[in-house]
Amino acid sequence: MTRLYAFVLAPLVLALTLATAWGQTSGEPESVVIRSGSATLHAVLWRPPGRGPFPAILLNHGSGRTSEELQRLGPYERNADTLGPVFARHGYVFLYLYRRGDGLSTDQGANAVELMNREFAAHGQEARNALQLQLLAGRDMADAQAALAFLRARPYVDPGDVALVGHSFGGSLTVLMAEREPNLRAVVVFSAAGYSFDRSSELRARLLAAVGNIAAPVFFIHAENDYSLSSGKMLDTRREQIGKPHRLKIYPPIGDTADEGHDFLHLGVNIWEPAVFTFLDENMRR
Repeated sequence: MTRLYAFVLAPLVLALTLATAWGQTSGEPESVVIRSGSATLHAVLWRPPGRGPFPAILLNHGSGRTSEELQRLGPYERNADTLGPVFARHGYVFLYLYRRGDGLSTDQGANAVELMNREFAAHGQEARNALQLQLLAGRDMADAQAALAFLRARPYVDPGDVALVGHSFGGSLTVLMAEREPNLRAVVVFSAAGYSFDRSSELRARLLAAVGNIAAPVFFIHAENDYSLSSGKMLDTRREQIGKPHRLKIYPPIGDTADEGHDFLHLGVNIWEPAVFTFLDENMRR
């Protein structure tokens, strides 16, 4: 049975939500609703069987898909279906939030890539770069933080045993979010800013500053044929320079194109799965 929850700040409603959530799951994902300001966002949650409490993961997806990409690659929801069961099988609660304009939250406005493409067409690369930073620090950050609060409030989640996983634009979002969240246990970043890191000196500087302030261990991951490997290499080097726990792994190419290399998170699950869960287990199951 699919269950629907809403995350709000009113204590009474929150208590009722927690009571509804308690109990053993059948292994099927749960559809949930998360309030972020005026937006009503949809998410999908997987969890292991049992009452927990379990360690938990919030996934920050990329900037979204254009109309052309949706026709060529299919709906964003397929990515959640690819990842959710894997994390649940390893004993982690897994929350895949659809931020505004993406997947099940398409009706909540334009997604980040649409907004950035419009800004680029109207005003050029520098304006796109500026808007990207605004989205990462503002609207999309607010959505992700609402999801993190929702996740920590689940009765079957250990709120002190939560990690972030991010991809592409969501990898940048994850780095900036982790800077604000000192109680995270681990951070995994796939293809962070793979398209934008070399095109935006402002984003590059902001991520390099933020990564130095993250308390949790950070694992940077690329496929060799990603758009660029600069972000993982430079951010990992920064962690090494300041003596904070870090890991970098660049896997062999996957597929034939940079698009496929950039999509390593979804196309190469069986390849990255051993290293990622070793990293998560080392830092979250202590």
